Amino acid sequence: MIYFSQAQIDALLLEDIQGGDLTTRALGIGTQPGVMEFYHRKGGCVSGTAVARQMLISLGLTVTDLLVDGEQANTGQRLVRACGNAAALHQGWKAVQNVLEWSCGVSDYLDKMLTLARSRYPEAQIACTRKAIPGTRMLATQAVLAAGGIIHRGGCAETVLLFANHRRFLSDESDWTAAITQLRRQAPEKKIVVEADTPAQALAALHAAPDVLQLDKFTPVQAAEIARQAPSLAPHCTLALTGGITLATLASYLDCGIRLFITSAPYYAPPADIKVTLSPDARGIQHS
Repeated sequence: MIYFSQAQIDALLLEDIQGGDLTTRALGIGTQPGVMEFYHRKGGCVSGTAVARQMLISLGLTVTDLLVDGEQANTGQRLVRACGNAAALHQGWKAVQNVLEWSCGVSDYLDKMLTLARSRYPEAQIACTRKAIPGTRMLATQAVLAAGGIIHRGGCAETVLLFANHRRFLSDESDWTAAITQLRRQAPEKKIVVEADTPAQALAALHAAPDVLQLDKFTPVQAAEIARQAPSLAPHCTLALTGGITLATLASYLDCGIRLFITSAPYYAPPADIKVTLSPDARGIQHS
């Protein structure tokens, strides 16, 4: 589970409730005890419930039921139940719903991608990039891990990744061996990952034997040809496909022999449909 600080939880809440719920206040119902429940209308891989719990507890509510991040919700299944006064319930309503809808949308999309990839390669893996929607990086990371994916790079200081934009600043941008040798010398504890934009670049990179070679926006035919030649040129190099890898396109790449797919597509998945109901607590008990 990804750790969210109290400041981050407060920021998620304050996007919506900095002035309290005016309607609840105007109706004079804020002190009444109530119950709020979140349901997944269509079902799917769940994420965001741990953050939802922190948000609700921060409002003084009691969370009495929770589906764990990474679990599969059935159609119409309840994800979260919270009790407390009506003022706090109405303040938590939309802020938590937004987190759950976006997070569950990401996790379920990635879960579907993994299911498809692993139907062909049981050991296949999908790595999600750091190109998340601004402000959602932490939620995105949690959703990716909940679905069983991995994070490609948490930040540009985390791993070595040689792009064409780096190579253009070198004295000879086509000298892959010199660049990879320098990277190994300067970052000996890291794997050396490089990206190729064309089949010619990919073959040149393989001769320099990087640890990982990313094929960016290659067609399935181009990718399959590189995968065919790679074992003889760089037997210990892992191949990865990136650029345009989505749930819709993934199937066309499953004959390439490559088992690592890099994508940012899950971040832009349609949000899940989360139903929220608020009602008076039939027991008439004030929960804290």
